[in-house]
Amino acid sequence: MKRLHVHVGVSDLDRSIAFYSTLFGAAPTVTKPDYAKWMLDDPRVNFAISAANAAKGIEHLGIQAESPAELGEVYGRLKAADRPVLEEGCTTCCYARSEKSWIADPDGVVWEAFFTSGEATYYGDSPALSAVSETAADSCCVPAGAQAA
Repeated sequence: MKRLHVHVGVSDLDRSIAFYSTLFGAAPTVTKPDYAKWMLDDPRVNFAISAANAAKGIEHLGIQAESPAELGEVYGRLKAADRPVLEEGCTTCCYARSEKSWIADPDGVVWEAFFTSGEATYYGDSPALSAVSETAADSCCVPAGAQAA
């Protein structure tokens, strides 16, 4: 079963962790000096926040697959959406090793489709996503090739 992913840029990580922990009724499953993530089952969402990026508010949305086969299904839908797709492939982002692709909706909202295969000890090194969205340049993980056409 897939999981919705939401990544929000925040100005005060500690205050935001306290707020979202109260809102979700759960502590983050991952906490780093510049990042926190909740893997919730109700609602089924991978909700992440980070303070290291210029963008505040929703940085991007995504669909997290639970298997490589499921990711292939989602990739097929991205390609059928008749928008430019940036296939990033294997990368490290948000303290995780993942395979991912990016697309922007007709209004420039950036979406990622990804499968996470393990943890990482550093935040990441994703390329800039300016190819799918003009607003993606200040986002955490959004590569330069992910801009709306």
